[in-house]
Amino acid sequence: MTGTTGTVGSVGTVRDLAWSVAAAVPDPELPMLTLADLGVLAEVEVDGASGTVTAWLTPTYSGCPAVAEMAADVDRRLRAAGYPDVRVRLRLDPPWSTDLITAEGRRKLAEAGIAPPRPTSAVASAPGPVPLALGPTRTGAATPVPCPHCGGNDTEELSRFGSTACKALWRCRACREPFERVKEI
Repeated sequence: MTGTTGTVGSVGTVRDLAWSVAAAVPDPELPMLTLADLGVLAEVEVDGASGTVTAWLTPTYSGCPAVAEMAADVDRRLRAAGYPDVRVRLRLDPPWSTDLITAEGRRKLAEAGIAPPRPTSAVASAPGPVPLALGPTRTGAATPVPCPHCGGNDTEELSRFGSTACKALWRCRACREPFERVKEI
């Protein structure tokens, strides 16, 4: 029996503790964020009979080169916390979206000089099929991207490609400072 809530004996407590250990793992590419801040840690399950801990990660995209490091870090930290049987699995459905970045994660990105993506909707958390609207990509042309340095809205995208595949390079015309922005998905 897999217990994922606090209603069955101490399994909920074990699950909560395992969640807090996995949730505190920093993202290898955005170390100011935890996997929970980024919305990559999807779930942690504890099997009440065997004690096996399974952590489910949803990568930002299927080709994310950091996912192997994330999985190894979650495994290492859970084992160091005293969980001897750990499994880290990938979950691609539902897919990750920038809407999964928490408010705390968005705040941390801005504090680090990286413009967070705008939240798009509550669709990512809705059950059932996810509607997909095909059309122009959201690159910030319609809504200004605030500068994480001075807060100005007179910004421009310099390159769709930043230091990692999930970021783009921007510049503020007011303070002239370059900054990265997490791409919206």
